[in-house]
Amino acid sequence: MKWPISIAFAAALAMGSTALAKDDPLPSWNDGPAKAAVLAFVQAVTTEGTSNFAPVEKRIAVFDNDGTLWAEKPVYVQLLFAVDRVKALAPKHPEWKTNEPFASILKGDLKGALAGGKHAVAEIVAASHAGITTEEFTAVVRDWIATARHPETGRLYTEMVYQPMLELLDHLRANDFETFIVSGGGVDFMRVFAESVYGIPPHQVMGSSMKVKFETVDGLPALVKQPELNFVDDGPGKPVGIQMQIGRKPIAAFGNSDGDLEMLQYTCLPPGPDFCLYVHHTDAEREWAYDRDSAVGKLDKGLDAAAANGWTVVDMAKDWSVVFPE
Repeated sequence: MKWPISIAFAAALAMGSTALAKDDPLPSWNDGPAKAAVLAFVQAVTTEGTSNFAPVEKRIAVFDNDGTLWAEKPVYVQLLFAVDRVKALAPKHPEWKTNEPFASILKGDLKGALAGGKHAVAEIVAASHAGITTEEFTAVVRDWIATARHPETGRLYTEMVYQPMLELLDHLRANDFETFIVSGGGVDFMRVFAESVYGIPPHQVMGSSMKVKFETVDGLPALVKQPELNFVDDGPGKPVGIQMQIGRKPIAAFGNSDGDLEMLQYTCLPPGPDFCLYVHHTDAEREWAYDRDSAVGKLDKGLDAAAANGWTVVDMAKDWSVVFPE
Protein backbone atom coordinates (compact mmCIF):
# COMPACT_ATOMS: atom_id res chain seq x y z
CA MET A 1 0.00 0.00 0.00
CA LYS A 2 1.41 3.33 -1.04
CA TRP A 3 -0.79 5.59 1.04
CA PRO A 4 1.10 6.56 4.24
CA ILE A 5 -1.21 5.38 7.00
CA SER A 6 -0.04 3.08 9.75
CA ILE A 7 -2.19 0.14 10.81
CA ALA A 8 -2.51 1.59 14.29
CA PHE A 9 -3.70 4.93 12.97
CA ALA A 10 -5.89 3.13 10.44
CA ALA A 11 -7.67 1.27 13.18
CA ALA A 12 -8.26 4.40 15.19
CA LEU A 13 -9.25 6.49 12.20
CA ALA A 14 -11.47 4.07 10.33
CA MET A 15 -12.93 1.82 12.98
CA GLY A 16 -13.52 4.22 15.83
CA SER A 17 -14.77 2.89 19.12
CA THR A 18 -15.61 -0.79 19.17
CA ALA A 19 -18.39 0.09 21.58
CA LEU A 20 -20.26 1.64 18.67
CA ALA A 21 -20.86 -1.71 17.02
CA LYS A 22 -24.12 -0.57 15.48
CA ASP A 23 -22.15 1.97 13.42
CA ASP A 24 -19.72 -0.65 12.13
CA PRO A 25 -20.12 -0.91 8.32
CA LEU A 26 -18.39 -4.33 8.35
CA PRO A 27 -19.99 -6.19 11.28
CA SER A 28 -19.11 -9.64 9.91
CA TRP A 29 -15.40 -8.77 9.81
CA ASN A 30 -13.38 -9.44 12.95
CA ASP A 31 -11.26 -6.57 14.20
CA GLY A 32 -7.74 -6.92 12.84
CA PRO A 33 -5.32 -5.70 10.15
CA ALA A 34 -7.51 -6.72 7.19
CA LYS A 35 -10.61 -4.90 8.39
CA ALA A 36 -8.56 -1.90 9.48
CA ALA A 37 -6.86 -1.70 6.10
CA VAL A 38 -10.17 -1.77 4.20
CA LEU A 39 -11.75 0.93 6.34
CA ALA A 40 -8.63 3.06 6.37
CA PHE A 41 -8.40 3.01 2.59
CA VAL A 42 -12.01 4.10 2.17
CA GLN A 43 -11.53 6.82 4.78
CA ALA A 44 -8.34 8.03 3.09
CA VAL A 45 -9.68 8.31 -0.44
CA THR A 46 -12.91 10.03 0.65
CA THR A 47 -11.33 12.69 2.89
CA GLU A 48 -11.02 15.93 0.97
CA GLY A 49 -7.88 17.98 1.35
CA THR A 50 -5.56 15.00 1.78
CA SER A 51 -2.98 13.67 -0.67
CA ASN A 52 -4.89 10.38 -0.94
CA PHE A 53 -8.26 11.91 -1.80
CA ALA A 54 -9.88 10.41 -4.91
CA PRO A 55 -12.68 12.33 -6.63
CA VAL A 56 -15.92 10.45 -7.12
CA GLU A 57 -15.29 9.72 -10.80
CA LYS A 58 -12.14 7.79 -9.88
CA ARG A 59 -13.77 5.66 -7.18
CA ILE A 60 -14.01 2.43 -9.13
CA ALA A 61 -13.76 -0.97 -7.43
CA VAL A 62 -13.62 -4.28 -9.30
CA PHE A 63 -14.51 -7.68 -7.88
CA ASP A 64 -13.98 -11.20 -9.11
CA ASN A 65 -17.08 -13.34 -8.60
CA ASP A 66 -16.29 -17.06 -8.13
CA GLY A 67 -14.50 -17.54 -4.83
CA THR A 68 -14.54 -13.81 -4.08
CA LEU A 69 -18.23 -12.97 -3.85
CA TRP A 70 -19.67 -16.48 -3.68
CA ALA A 71 -18.44 -20.05 -3.23
CA GLU A 72 -16.71 -21.88 -6.09
CA LYS A 73 -16.37 -25.38 -4.66
CA PRO A 74 -16.69 -28.22 -5.58
CA VAL A 75 -16.81 -26.71 -9.10
CA TYR A 76 -17.92 -23.39 -10.54
CA VAL A 77 -21.65 -22.74 -10.26
CA GLN A 78 -21.99 -22.01 -13.96
CA LEU A 79 -20.53 -25.39 -14.82
CA LEU A 80 -23.18 -27.05 -12.66
CA PHE A 81 -25.80 -25.01 -14.51
CA ALA A 82 -24.36 -26.23 -17.81
CA VAL A 83 -24.48 -29.84 -16.62
CA ASP A 84 -28.15 -29.51 -15.64
CA ARG A 85 -28.84 -27.84 -18.96
CA VAL A 86 -27.22 -30.75 -20.85
CA LYS A 87 -29.48 -33.18 -18.97
CA ALA A 88 -32.54 -31.10 -19.88
CA LEU A 89 -31.57 -30.97 -23.55
CA ALA A 90 -30.55 -34.64 -23.79
CA PRO A 91 -33.88 -35.93 -25.22
CA LYS A 92 -33.21 -33.81 -28.32
CA HIS A 93 -29.70 -35.23 -28.68
CA PRO A 94 -29.73 -39.05 -28.65
CA GLU A 95 -26.11 -39.02 -29.87
CA TRP A 96 -25.04 -37.70 -26.46
CA LYS A 97 -25.65 -41.13 -24.94
CA THR A 98 -22.43 -42.34 -26.55
CA ASN A 99 -20.47 -39.12 -27.14
CA GLU A 100 -18.22 -37.68 -24.46
CA PRO A 101 -18.30 -35.59 -22.39
CA PHE A 102 -22.07 -35.82 -22.57
CA ALA A 103 -22.30 -39.58 -22.00
CA SER A 104 -20.58 -39.26 -18.63
CA ILE A 105 -22.83 -36.36 -17.62
CA LEU A 106 -25.93 -38.40 -18.39
CA LYS A 107 -24.51 -41.23 -16.27
CA GLY A 108 -23.97 -38.84 -13.36
CA ASP A 109 -20.19 -39.04 -13.68
CA LEU A 110 -19.06 -35.41 -13.57
CA LYS A 111 -15.46 -36.36 -12.89
CA GLY A 112 -15.42 -38.49 -16.02
CA ALA A 113 -17.04 -35.73 -18.05
CA LEU A 114 -14.34 -33.29 -17.00
CA ALA A 115 -11.48 -35.70 -17.70
CA GLY A 116 -11.12 -34.03 -21.08
CA GLY A 117 -10.02 -30.80 -19.39
CA LYS A 118 -10.68 -27.39 -20.94
CA HIS A 119 -11.80 -28.94 -24.22
CA ALA A 120 -14.53 -30.90 -22.45
CA VAL A 121 -15.66 -27.83 -20.52
CA ALA A 122 -15.82 -25.83 -23.74
CA GLU A 123 -17.99 -28.51 -25.36
CA ILE A 124 -20.34 -28.61 -22.40
CA VAL A 125 -20.71 -24.83 -22.31
CA ALA A 126 -21.17 -24.52 -26.08
CA ALA A 127 -23.84 -27.21 -26.17
CA SER A 128 -25.72 -25.84 -23.16
CA HIS A 129 -25.48 -22.09 -23.82
CA ALA A 130 -25.79 -21.69 -27.60
CA GLY A 131 -28.61 -21.86 -30.12
CA ILE A 132 -31.09 -19.73 -28.17
CA THR A 133 -31.75 -16.03 -27.96
CA THR A 134 -30.24 -13.94 -25.18
CA GLU A 135 -33.74 -13.42 -23.77
CA GLU A 136 -34.42 -17.16 -23.73
CA PHE A 137 -31.07 -17.77 -22.05
CA THR A 138 -31.86 -15.19 -19.37
CA ALA A 139 -35.16 -16.91 -18.65
CA VAL A 140 -33.51 -20.34 -18.37
CA VAL A 141 -30.86 -19.05 -15.96
CA ARG A 142 -33.44 -17.18 -13.88
CA ASP A 143 -35.55 -20.31 -13.47
CA TRP A 144 -32.52 -22.43 -12.60
CA ILE A 145 -30.92 -20.05 -10.08
CA ALA A 146 -34.26 -19.68 -8.27
CA THR A 147 -34.35 -23.35 -7.28
CA ALA A 148 -30.94 -24.98 -7.81
CA ARG A 149 -29.11 -25.96 -4.63
CA HIS A 150 -25.50 -26.56 -3.74
CA PRO A 151 -24.65 -30.29 -3.85
CA GLU A 152 -22.92 -30.26 -0.44
CA THR A 153 -24.68 -27.62 1.65
CA GLY A 154 -28.19 -27.85 0.22
CA ARG A 155 -28.41 -24.06 0.18
CA LEU A 156 -29.56 -22.07 -2.82
CA TYR A 157 -26.56 -20.82 -4.77
CA THR A 158 -27.68 -17.28 -4.08
CA GLU A 159 -27.28 -18.12 -0.37
CA MET A 160 -23.68 -19.22 -0.95
CA VAL A 161 -22.56 -15.60 -1.16
CA TYR A 162 -20.13 -14.16 1.38
CA GLN A 163 -21.81 -11.90 3.91
CA PRO A 164 -18.60 -9.93 4.62
CA MET A 165 -18.23 -9.13 0.93
CA LEU A 166 -21.85 -8.00 0.68
CA GLU A 167 -21.11 -5.58 3.53
CA LEU A 168 -17.98 -4.39 1.74
CA LEU A 169 -19.92 -3.72 -1.46
CA ASP A 170 -22.48 -1.70 0.49
CA HIS A 171 -19.76 0.25 2.32
CA LEU A 172 -18.00 1.17 -0.90
CA ARG A 173 -21.22 2.30 -2.58
CA ALA A 174 -22.14 4.32 0.50
CA ASN A 175 -18.88 6.18 -0.14
CA ASP A 176 -19.66 6.86 -3.81
CA PHE A 177 -17.72 3.95 -5.32
CA GLU A 178 -18.95 2.27 -8.48
CA THR A 179 -18.66 -1.49 -8.02
CA PHE A 180 -18.03 -3.78 -10.98
CA ILE A 181 -17.84 -7.55 -11.34
CA VAL A 182 -14.87 -8.65 -13.47
CA SER A 183 -15.07 -12.42 -13.66
CA GLY A 184 -13.97 -15.35 -15.78
CA GLY A 185 -17.57 -16.57 -15.58
CA GLY A 186 -20.08 -16.00 -18.35
CA VAL A 187 -21.29 -12.42 -18.51
CA ASP A 188 -24.83 -13.36 -19.60
CA PHE A 189 -25.07 -15.88 -16.76
CA MET A 190 -24.00 -13.45 -14.03
CA ARG A 191 -26.09 -10.55 -15.27
CA VAL A 192 -29.25 -12.49 -14.47
CA PHE A 193 -28.72 -12.38 -10.70
CA ALA A 194 -25.95 -9.84 -10.01
CA GLU A 195 -28.29 -6.94 -9.30
CA SER A 196 -30.62 -8.81 -6.96
CA VAL A 197 -27.81 -10.59 -5.12
CA TYR A 198 -24.99 -8.03 -5.10
CA GLY A 199 -26.68 -4.76 -6.02
CA ILE A 200 -24.55 -4.59 -9.18
CA PRO A 201 -26.55 -3.71 -12.33
CA PRO A 202 -26.02 -5.62 -15.60
CA HIS A 203 -23.97 -2.87 -17.27
CA GLN A 204 -21.43 -3.13 -14.44
CA VAL A 205 -20.92 -6.88 -14.91
CA MET A 206 -17.99 -8.04 -17.04
CA GLY A 207 -17.23 -11.64 -17.90
CA SER A 208 -16.32 -14.15 -20.56
CA SER A 209 -18.64 -14.23 -23.53
CA MET A 210 -19.70 -16.24 -26.54
CA LYS A 211 -20.35 -14.72 -29.92
CA VAL A 212 -23.83 -13.34 -30.53
CA LYS A 213 -25.54 -12.93 -33.89
CA PHE A 214 -28.39 -10.63 -34.83
CA GLU A 215 -31.21 -12.59 -36.46
CA THR A 216 -34.92 -12.32 -37.16
CA VAL A 217 -36.76 -14.95 -35.13
CA ASP A 218 -40.52 -15.40 -35.70
CA GLY A 219 -40.55 -12.03 -37.43
CA LEU A 220 -38.89 -10.23 -34.54
CA PRO A 221 -35.31 -8.99 -34.06
CA ALA A 222 -33.28 -11.17 -31.72
CA LEU A 223 -29.73 -11.83 -30.57
CA VAL A 224 -28.85 -15.53 -30.83
CA LYS A 225 -25.98 -17.03 -28.86
CA GLN A 226 -23.43 -18.83 -31.04
CA PRO A 227 -21.26 -21.86 -30.07
CA GLU A 228 -18.07 -19.82 -30.49
CA LEU A 229 -15.95 -18.11 -27.87
CA ASN A 230 -15.81 -14.33 -28.08
CA PHE A 231 -13.72 -13.14 -25.12
CA VAL A 232 -12.09 -14.78 -22.08
CA ASP A 233 -12.27 -12.43 -19.12
CA ASP A 234 -9.70 -14.21 -16.99
CA GLY A 235 -6.03 -13.69 -16.19
CA PRO A 236 -4.56 -11.07 -18.56
CA GLY A 237 -8.01 -10.70 -20.11
CA LYS A 238 -9.32 -8.94 -17.02
CA PRO A 239 -7.39 -5.67 -17.34
CA VAL A 240 -8.10 -5.72 -21.09
CA GLY A 241 -11.81 -6.07 -20.37
CA ILE A 242 -11.66 -3.28 -17.79
CA GLN A 243 -10.15 -0.92 -20.34
CA MET A 244 -12.68 -1.89 -23.01
CA GLN A 245 -15.77 -1.51 -20.81
CA ILE A 246 -14.83 0.99 -18.10
CA GLY A 247 -12.07 2.98 -19.75
CA ARG A 248 -10.53 3.96 -16.43
CA LYS A 249 -8.12 2.18 -14.09
CA PRO A 250 -9.79 1.06 -10.84
CA ILE A 251 -8.41 2.16 -7.48
CA ALA A 252 -9.53 -1.00 -5.66
CA ALA A 253 -9.52 -4.65 -6.74
CA PHE A 254 -10.65 -7.81 -4.96
CA GLY A 255 -9.95 -11.41 -5.97
CA ASN A 256 -9.15 -14.86 -4.64
CA SER A 257 -7.08 -16.72 -7.23
CA ASP A 258 -4.21 -16.53 -9.68
CA GLY A 259 -6.79 -15.73 -12.35
CA ASP A 260 -7.20 -12.36 -10.65
CA LEU A 261 -3.49 -11.56 -10.43
CA GLU A 262 -3.24 -9.38 -13.52
CA MET A 263 -6.32 -7.42 -12.44
CA LEU A 264 -4.73 -6.67 -9.07
CA GLN A 265 -1.39 -5.81 -10.67
CA TYR A 266 -3.09 -3.41 -13.07
CA THR A 267 -5.10 -1.77 -10.29
CA CYS A 268 -2.18 -1.33 -7.94
CA LEU A 269 0.28 0.07 -10.43
CA PRO A 270 1.60 3.50 -9.42
CA PRO A 271 0.51 6.18 -8.96
CA GLY A 272 -1.94 5.52 -6.11
CA PRO A 273 -3.94 5.69 -4.04
CA ASP A 274 -4.94 2.09 -4.60
CA PHE A 275 -5.99 -0.99 -2.67
CA CYS A 276 -5.73 -4.68 -3.56
CA LEU A 277 -7.12 -7.58 -1.54
CA TYR A 278 -7.10 -11.36 -1.84
CA VAL A 279 -9.66 -13.59 -0.13
CA HIS A 280 -7.70 -16.57 1.18
CA HIS A 281 -9.85 -19.67 1.71
CA THR A 282 -8.56 -21.02 5.02
CA ASP A 283 -11.78 -22.18 6.67
CA ALA A 284 -12.32 -25.90 6.19
CA GLU A 285 -15.00 -25.93 8.89
CA ARG A 286 -17.36 -23.26 7.60
CA GLU A 287 -16.37 -23.41 3.92
CA TRP A 288 -13.33 -25.00 2.23
CA ALA A 289 -9.59 -24.61 2.79
CA TYR A 290 -7.55 -24.40 -0.41
CA ASP A 291 -4.90 -22.34 -2.15
CA ARG A 292 -1.70 -23.37 -3.96
CA ASP A 293 -2.65 -26.89 -5.06
CA SER A 294 -6.35 -26.42 -5.79
CA ALA A 295 -7.76 -27.37 -9.19
CA VAL A 296 -10.46 -24.72 -8.70
CA GLY A 297 -9.52 -21.26 -7.46
CA LYS A 298 -5.78 -21.89 -7.28
CA LEU A 299 -4.00 -19.19 -5.27
CA ASP A 300 -0.24 -19.62 -5.67
CA LYS A 301 1.41 -16.80 -7.58
CA GLY A 302 -1.16 -14.45 -6.09
CA LEU A 303 -0.14 -15.24 -2.52
CA ASP A 304 3.48 -14.53 -3.36
CA ALA A 305 2.54 -11.31 -5.14
CA ALA A 306 0.45 -10.16 -2.18
CA ALA A 307 3.37 -10.66 0.20
CA ALA A 308 5.80 -8.92 -2.15
CA ASN A 309 3.55 -5.92 -2.81
CA GLY A 310 1.97 -5.44 0.60
CA TRP A 311 -1.55 -6.26 -0.57
CA THR A 312 -4.17 -7.17 2.02
CA VAL A 313 -4.95 -10.87 2.44
CA VAL A 314 -8.14 -11.91 4.21
CA ASP A 315 -7.72 -15.06 6.26
CA MET A 316 -11.29 -16.32 6.07
CA ALA A 317 -11.05 -18.41 9.24
CA LYS A 318 -9.62 -15.55 11.32
CA ASP A 319 -10.96 -12.40 9.72
CA TRP A 320 -14.62 -13.26 9.15
CA SER A 321 -17.00 -13.92 12.02
CA VAL A 322 -19.67 -14.98 9.52
CA VAL A 323 -19.15 -16.55 6.10
CA PHE A 324 -22.61 -17.01 4.57
CA PRO A 325 -25.76 -15.00 5.34
CA GLU A 326 -27.61 -16.59 8.21
